[in-house]
Amino acid sequence: MINSALPNHLVELGFIQDAQGLRGQIKVRPFSSDPIALLSSKSIWLTLYSPQQNIPSQPIAEPRLYAVSSAKMHSGLVVMTLEGVSDRDQALALKGARLSLGRDAFPKTDSDSYYWVDLMGCQVLGLENTLLGEVSEMTENGAHAIMTVSGGEHVHLIPFVPEIVKAVDLAQKRITVDWQSDW
Repeated sequence: MINSALPNHLVELGFIQDAQGLRGQIKVRPFSSDPIALLSSKSIWLTLYSPQQNIPSQPIAEPRLYAVSSAKMHSGLVVMTLEGVSDRDQALALKGARLSLGRDAFPKTDSDSYYWVDLMGCQVLGLENTLLGEVSEMTENGAHAIMTVSGGEHVHLIPFVPEIVKAVDLAQKRITVDWQSDW
């Protein structure tokens, strides 16, 4: 464990599913199908929850920062080694903990790639500058991502593909789409 100030904006990236082996490695179930932030992080915040809770509601301790010695993909999970966690019992004691990373620690993206967390809350406008609502959820359907846009009477499920998403301005929290308000 290392000491550092808690970032303003922590993003949950996964949870510890189990221990791996005898040397304190942990198996992390990532929330993303492409856990690049988990795999590239040099440190990670862990928040412990009571093991009796299936769905965590209140943490039992403040988040703690751990240095990451190694991280790799294995069978759909991320296997990590954390400094200070050196045996299976220590790793099992972390089971169920949520892993988070400060948003500013995420790897940089290409100009046409976005982290879903950055799209949340963006206003979505049609080509005629008609407000469709705000992004309330992002999901993956196998073929592409889907934006759930909520606002007014309608909820729009808009494919996040270049043919429909014409512009993303994260600084202005605005997304322009080729989509009609009555669709």
